[in-house]
Amino acid sequence: MKIASFNINGIKARQQALCDWLDDAQPDVVLLQEIKSVDENFPRAPFEDRGYNVETHGQKSFNGVAILSKRPLEDIRRGLPGDEDDAQARWIEATVTGDGAAVRLCGLYLPNGNPAPGPKYDYKLAWMDRLRIRAAELLAAEEPALMAGDYNVIPQDADAANPAAWAEDALALPESRAAFRRVLHMGFTDAFRACHPGPGHYTFWDYQGGAWRRDDGIRIDHVLLTPQAADLMEGCGIDREIRGREKPSDHVPVWVDLDL
Repeated sequence: MKIASFNINGIKARQQALCDWLDDAQPDVVLLQEIKSVDENFPRAPFEDRGYNVETHGQKSFNGVAILSKRPLEDIRRGLPGDEDDAQARWIEATVTGDGAAVRLCGLYLPNGNPAPGPKYDYKLAWMDRLRIRAAELLAAEEPALMAGDYNVIPQDADAANPAAWAEDALALPESRAAFRRVLHMGFTDAFRACHPGPGHYTFWDYQGGAWRRDDGIRIDHVLLTPQAADLMEGCGIDREIRGREKPSDHVPVWVDLDL
């Protein structure tokens, strides 16, 4: 089962780009971020026509996450537990069953946190604390599960073409990296790094400054697997070439193939 994560940066602006990629890549499941749409305005038809079930957790003009799945989705939950007053749509989860096993899917859009220091950075770190608690629950279940999405964290310098340019950014501050490691080191596998060590692999190129042309990218979209899911992994990749297409998102998909 091919499961992908894609920060689409506005479903209305990128609908055709997303559909073109779906037709080419044929993922079984897609976890979307930054749909920037309320649930009732999400353009379901183009995806349902392609055989996808659609579940959304939207928000007007900002944030928003969704799941597209060619197989039925069960036990759908919206919102990261731990703060009932958090109105930002950044988390959705569901279970999908393959021919032989099921996997718990958690799609996330982690806060950017800039400017740092400040309230937005405090919110980012608090959100990551809540993520760690949910991650512990997933591990305790001892079942295949993954947490995939735009983490807005550059885990290490090798994940940036120009690390110095990001040194004071919330995406690369020591506290952000430490919070990411606290989750990862609980027992998760960074799917992409398990398959592709070394520098030069990116999932985001800014629209400004010719970043794509110069390959001045960063890797901030990640798929973290529980041990049970990692045992099922058959491959992982980044579809970087679609960044050069017409009206692209500033992110590209990262995907994992699980033997389900």
